[in-house]
Parts: sequence; C-alpha cells; structure tokens
Amino acid sequence: MPRRNSPKPEESRPLGGGVGWARAESGPDGDWLVRAISGAQAQKTYRCPGCDHEIRPGVAHVVAWPAQDTGSVEERRHWHQTCWDSRGRRGPTARRW
Repeated sequence: MPRRNSPKPEESRPLGGGVGWARAESGPDGDWLVRAISGAQAQKTYRCPGCDHEIRPGVAHVVAWPAQDTGSVEERRHWHQTCWDSRGRRGPTARRW
C-alpha cells in the first residue's frame, strides 16, 4: 500500500492559529499571550515596540497581546524575541504604537 503523505482531516490544524497556539506569560507589566512566528511565517514588515527597528519578512519574532484582550487584533504587537525578553529592563521606545 502506498504511503499517505497528506494529513488526515482529523490531523489538520487551523491556519493562523487561535488563542490555542499562544502561550501565557506573566510579568510586572501584566499577563500576556505570546505566539512565536517562524521566519517562514513572517511575510510582512513590522516595527518592534521595544527597539523601534523594523522586523523584516523572513525574520523570526513573537507576537504579544494582553491576555484579557484575546480577540483584538489592534492590541497585537510584533517584537524581536530579544526585545520581548528584555522588556522588563527597559520600557518601550518614545514612539507610541
């Protein structure tokens, strides 16, 4: 019997992922939902609120939003992983999102 390469319907995953794809993080700045974005998934240019530099397409990064605001796209921010990890040691840049 030939090998089946395509996923079975019960094995399929939702595209774009919902809240289930995010991990919860708590810090002095509150509770957050954080999703890792691989370089292959990164298709657009974003501005990191931690360093105010661009996150170019193809660069792995994280998307974070307040945990109490799970459905609001407007609250999501794209961060470099290192900027997200060091956000407690420095505040956001002077530029307002």
